[in-house]
Amino acid sequence: MLKNLDAYTLKARYYPALLATIPGLAALAILISWSKFGLTTIIGSAAIPVLVFAAADIARRLGKRTEQRIYNEIGGKPSVTMLRYTDNTFDAGSKAQYRTLLESKINQPAPTEAQEHGNITAGDAFYERGGAWLRENTRDVKKFSVLFAENITYGFRRNLFGLKWPALLLNLGLVLISTFFLYKKLPLDTDDDTTLRLLVVFALAIIHSVYMAFGVSKQSVVDASRIYARQLILSCEIFIAKASKLASETAKKK
Repeated sequence: MLKNLDAYTLKARYYPALLATIPGLAALAILISWSKFGLTTIIGSAAIPVLVFAAADIARRLGKRTEQRIYNEIGGKPSVTMLRYTDNTFDAGSKAQYRTLLESKINQPAPTEAQEHGNITAGDAFYERGGAWLRENTRDVKKFSVLFAENITYGFRRNLFGLKWPALLLNLGLVLISTFFLYKKLPLDTDDDTTLRLLVVFALAIIHSVYMAFGVSKQSVVDASRIYARQLILSCEIFIAKASKLASETAKKK
């Protein structure tokens, strides 16, 4: 199944889903008896890929919901805010060139500084359309490999952050279930196979909870979104150079 997935879907959707649900998947693999083929083996074998697929779908939906909330908190989509006159990510001269390129591509005049200050929503609408044009015209993975890599990083962090609380709740459930059955087995016998499996699930859920709680953060998503947005806007340089080269060649022919 994974062979038919493109790189973005695999790395930005399935990897976060696997990472977020790995304690649950491990619990299925560890607690189910594989020594003999039975009903539990069939159910476990079927459940693992289904759970991963479902988690990937949930990761994307929760990631998109998280994305909009983060944009609202930081003042807008980075690929939009970085093109505003008030933003200092790019120098004024470069932004002027980028606006000129985008207005020629989307057939809409770029806002002046006064117009943007007077109606920031209208200005952002232009930058949003410009960003959409850039995304549609930078899908060549080989030509825009750096941009593609940054997009994967952003998608991975966003979707993993979207799964943060569901993953922590899953871990809590595993800890409680493991604790209950371990309590029933007191005093613990480490030579007992079931006890060892329960201890592994318990330890994995605790370690994974620490990672999800402290290693997965909103700031990491913000950082990745800004790096991706900057690279997306920098792709304007390629189109500007291409247009300049074409104009030069046309002038030579005249």
